[in-house]
Amino acid sequence: MVWDRHSKMEYEWKPDEQGLQQILQLLKESQSPDTTIQRTVQQKLEQLNQYPDFNNYLIFVLTKLKSEDEPTRSLSGLILKNNVKAHFQNFPNGVTDFIKSECLNNIGDASPLIRATVGILITTIASKGELQNWPDLLPKLCSLLDSEDYNTCEGAFGALQKICEDSAEILDSDVLDRPLNIMIPKFLQFFKHSSPKIRSHAVACVNQFIISRTQALMLHIDSFIENLFALAGDEEPEVRKNVCRALVMLLEVRMDRLLPHMHNIVEYMLQRTQDQDENVALEACEFWLTLADQPICKDVLVRHLPKLIPVLVNGMKYSDIDIILLKGDVEEDETIPDSEQDIRPRFHRSRTVAQQHDEDGIEEEDDDDDEIDDDDTISDWNLRKCSAAALDVLANVYRDELLPHILPLLKELLFHHEWVVKESGILVLGAIAEGCMQGMIPYLPELIPHLIQCLSDKKALVRSITCWTLSRYAHWVVSQPPDTYLKPLMTELLKRILDSNKRVQEAACSAFATLEEEACTELVPYLAYILDTLVFAFSKYQHKNLLILYDAIGTLADSVGHHLNKPEYIQMLMPPLIQKWNMLKDEDKDLFPLLECLSSVATALQSGFLPYCEPVYQRCVNLVQKTLAQAMLNNAQPDQYEAPDKDFMIVALDLLSGLAEGLGGNIEQLVARSNILTLMYQCMQDKMPEVRQSSFALLGDLTKACFQHVKPCIADFMPILGTNLNPEFISVCNNATWAIGEISIQMGIEMQPYIPMVLQQLVEIINRPNTPKTLLENTAITIGRLGYVCPQEVAPMLQQFIRPWCTSLRNIRDNEEKDSAFRGICTMISVNPSGVIQDFIFFCDAVASWINPKDDLRDMFCKILHGFKNQVGDENWRRFSDQFPLPLKERLAAFYGV
Repeated sequence: MVWDRHSKMEYEWKPDEQGLQQILQLLKESQSPDTTIQRTVQQKLEQLNQYPDFNNYLIFVLTKLKSEDEPTRSLSGLILKNNVKAHFQNFPNGVTDFIKSECLNNIGDASPLIRATVGILITTIASKGELQNWPDLLPKLCSLLDSEDYNTCEGAFGALQKICEDSAEILDSDVLDRPLNIMIPKFLQFFKHSSPKIRSHAVACVNQFIISRTQALMLHIDSFIENLFALAGDEEPEVRKNVCRALVMLLEVRMDRLLPHMHNIVEYMLQRTQDQDENVALEACEFWLTLADQPICKDVLVRHLPKLIPVLVNGMKYSDIDIILLKGDVEEDETIPDSEQDIRPRFHRSRTVAQQHDEDGIEEEDDDDDEIDDDDTISDWNLRKCSAAALDVLANVYRDELLPHILPLLKELLFHHEWVVKESGILVLGAIAEGCMQGMIPYLPELIPHLIQCLSDKKALVRSITCWTLSRYAHWVVSQPPDTYLKPLMTELLKRILDSNKRVQEAACSAFATLEEEACTELVPYLAYILDTLVFAFSKYQHKNLLILYDAIGTLADSVGHHLNKPEYIQMLMPPLIQKWNMLKDEDKDLFPLLECLSSVATALQSGFLPYCEPVYQRCVNLVQKTLAQAMLNNAQPDQYEAPDKDFMIVALDLLSGLAEGLGGNIEQLVARSNILTLMYQCMQDKMPEVRQSSFALLGDLTKACFQHVKPCIADFMPILGTNLNPEFISVCNNATWAIGEISIQMGIEMQPYIPMVLQQLVEIINRPNTPKTLLENTAITIGRLGYVCPQEVAPMLQQFIRPWCTSLRNIRDNEEKDSAFRGICTMISVNPSGVIQDFIFFCDAVASWINPKDDLRDMFCKILHGFKNQVGDENWRRFSDQFPLPLKERLAAFYGV
């Protein structure tokens, strides 16, 4: 091909016939199904990019070569779009101008495919920062909207919609002289256009500016809402969908403007949630989810519940198309390997050190595992899931007030002869579990056995949803005598873990993990039977479910702890785990769940893990070393070396923590023979918070297991720990705090020089409002421990932390950490008694939280309480102790005689 070297030519560019044929040939070949041909085409296209006017040919084929078929012309435009994305800054000026003018002249092409392609090309050029360098683009497109020719108007609108989607921010900035002040009123005029496609474009364009509360739209908000209402009954599904989407966003942004019309909007959304077009119904269903987050939800919806609940419940049935996509008629698929794209990426959650609580209730952060996740292979979000999620949040808003509307429906559904209906009833029952638990309790003795029977239903989709729903009631099941429900449920769930259907296997494994978390040591009598099943599943499972099986085994180890440490259990469990461990390469992401699982197992087995620890330890150290080395290369020469996946290092650090915790002093020789402390020094300074978080957890665990190897590094580690006491990174800060406490216990009086590096930050954290409970508890324990080893340094600040210190430790269980922290506080009080005077009632309350302190600690408490009483005199003590709640008063009298 020849590039004519005229001076800046008048752009009457003509293609060279031979070059044009060559390109058309390529375009034809690239539509071939043969991948080898496609690859050759890719290479040739890349080579052609060296010719400056190659892109002229592409735009020529798209806009001028009407003799060619549309798919070929469109493809030429899409290749040009990719070139714009990759090389636009290198296009000669002439070429750029030619492309821009051709685009604007052909936005009204008679073919919808070509119009759409030109639109994509325009918005790609615009998003390459060219809105500033193409000043006539927006005015030109806006004036084309008024064209008499439908194609021109539709093409211009299509391009504008794409520009609004891609460049919303810059359109609303001063860079372009605020074009939206003209564009938005213009779009609003088209809401009443005769063509449904144009009406739909107009609403979609304005919708881009709701969430950002764009000034230009807020000025016209009333006319926008009025126009939306006018479109409510539009016959075009796409328009109805965009109207619903607008109303959902306005709920979050301009509730004040919707409130006066709320009754009508709710009625309208009820109709739309039952729209014939599933896309419209799904957009409308989002309305209930968004409304449930608004404080006014409870009052606004209460009169509509009798209509709304049946609509949501009805939306929870599988549609015929879902069943086809889910292969709902395929009952046995366990021998079919998984396709790799079905396996979702996993994210490793780094280790966080937390305290155990008396009430052992459900942790507030712990609600992320039971999302409605029953059919994850269909397009992830659909009407069924959205309806179930909406019912779940509404159950949390209305609690048991929802039941009168649900129970009559449930009776019909749960015992229905059609499996699709029955399945939806089981989903309903699971969706309301969290919100309506109290009100459901009277019905559970009848429902749970019915559900346990449904676990052996002949339809796989019924079996899988039943697993999920039962897991939502696991907390109640475990609170009853074990033989009543726990044993039959466990027996049936274990059978489902070995189901011949992969979806059921997956649901059963996840449900079993939830049951393990709730039942904990209740499972000990059945361990042999449970391990038998889980180990058998190893030989049976395909790739995806293996990953979930690791989780079920890890959770089992967390739940039963040292009860797993019996030779016969170890013999069953370890060989298959080690076999997988040996098969996996260092680069294989399947290592994540396996390492997590082994970490739990090592912690539970303690000395039982010794025979397996050396190769596991070695490999973890290697993974950390490899990742750090790769990160250094990438930092030095980013274009030559790609960045490593740091998850490998994080998971390895966490498994090393598990080993240290499980093996205790036995890990000493492994540490002695490795460079782990040098590696940790680097990890503690990593840019990525999760790496630091895991390295501080490991530091604390190694401090407990073999301090002799950690001690030489303390002078290097302490300043790093001090700078990480930053509550912006909650988990990093939490683990650093915990590690400082463990180090101080080992260092004793030698901790003195390091107190100034950390004390001020710790006192600030314990006084911060809205600090998470775990961080407060660990901070209190560490302050107590620092005061225990260096009372002279810490006691002067007593008054600044005593009150939050007492309130954060009153709820944690008696244990070693609590013991050392309270010894510290008592020692500090004896050094600085005036520091506690004003808050003495809090101290009394914290002391009373001990169930059985060791004798010498009890004596310390006694001494302080009596000392205070003697100092103020009986009369004042009586007045003071009259403020105590009765249980506190009785407890102090009984235990400490005051």
